Amino acid sequence: MESLDNPTLPNSAAAALIGDPSKFGRVDDNGMVYVRTNDGEKVVGSYPGKTAEEALAYFVRKFEIVASEVALLAARIISGAMVPEDAHDAVKKLRNQVEHLNGVGNLEALKSSLEQIPPLIDEHRPAYEAKKAAEAEAKAAKRAAAISAKETLVAEAEGLVDSTSWKTTGERLKSLLDEWKAAPRLDKKTDGELWKRFSSARNKFDKRRRTHFASLSQQQNQVKSTKERIVSEAESLATSTDWVATARRYKALMDEWKATGRGKKNDDTKLWNRFKAAQDTFFAAKNADLEKRGESMAANLEKREAIVAEIEALLPIQNLDDARRKFRDLRSKLAKIGMIDKKKRASLDKRVDVVEMTIKEAEQEKWRRSDPGARARANDVVNQLMNAVADYEAKATKAEAAGDSKRAAEHREAAAARRMWLSEAQKGLADFTTA
Repeated sequence: MESLDNPTLPNSAAAALIGDPSKFGRVDDNGMVYVRTNDGEKVVGSYPGKTAEEALAYFVRKFEIVASEVALLAARIISGAMVPEDAHDAVKKLRNQVEHLNGVGNLEALKSSLEQIPPLIDEHRPAYEAKKAAEAEAKAAKRAAAISAKETLVAEAEGLVDSTSWKTTGERLKSLLDEWKAAPRLDKKTDGELWKRFSSARNKFDKRRRTHFASLSQQQNQVKSTKERIVSEAESLATSTDWVATARRYKALMDEWKATGRGKKNDDTKLWNRFKAAQDTFFAAKNADLEKRGESMAANLEKREAIVAEIEALLPIQNLDDARRKFRDLRSKLAKIGMIDKKKRASLDKRVDVVEMTIKEAEQEKWRRSDPGARARANDVVNQLMNAVADYEAKATKAEAAGDSKRAAEHREAAAARRMWLSEAQKGLADFTTA
């Protein structure tokens, strides 16, 4: 419903909604609902199976729904959000609704507020026309902005025609083309003229780029010379046993190779095969050395796995203090074992962490079970729930004695719910007392 504090709503529209609409109605002993009008009372209906208050409230809501529609229509007209012709049709429809409304409220005020709307439509028609004019102006401004945006794209493309930053400029022109495609369309003539300039700039740059790369023979010879130097150094390192430093140098040589760029295909293939052969020779020797180390790591792994198995055997915990002491001793032995594979060590460490966490949780549970404050709080909850059950049972008995079976059933339900909560609370309390 529209706010009744809105000063732009007609006074009678507000008057129809202010106050208690139920004051304009009543319900007789047979459950029939009446509304009072200037012409006397009239029957609006009944609501079988409901109380008099519920029946009256039902017909009040029907009145409030129509009254809110009247207020909302007035607000939309004032805001300029509604076509005057549509507003007249809406008034006609509401007039029929009000005429046949079976609702309880100030019907005279509601009719009066509705009849104020047609003059309101004419009063705000200039505002609506002004809004439409503003929309047309906004549309023109949007078109001008679209033209400006495309002209900006064309100007940037034309400014890149003589660029020698081949890759960067090519990527930028591609981005400009994507921006052009995403931009709003204009009329065919304007779009065509701007596209002709944009396309011409791209074509001129592409022609210069093709001419440039067609004359790269000299640069390819320089690429070959650089790569021959890289290969020569790679071959000199093939027998090195300084594993870490040499591996880093091979990576640096690989980075230099990539940065040198492409040469002639045949030259690149031959030089690459030599580079790879030297690199493979070095890493094969390096891997053979690692295999020897792997034997020692395998033995360490067996030792570590055996101790981890002893640690896991501490679960389930039978004696917390004993488990805690044994865990510390076994953890100390683990720290003295030599290096193993990182991934396998991480996996074993996770298994140890599980046991450690279980011991910590057992310690926390032991503390919790012995906490007198927590036990006292649990006991308070049990006592409160027992009192609540007794209180609701007493209320139910009293309501039954008074003949109020509905209220008695509600109290019984409340007592049953709290009895369930009491059962859970007693279990929690027993958990403390049996710890």
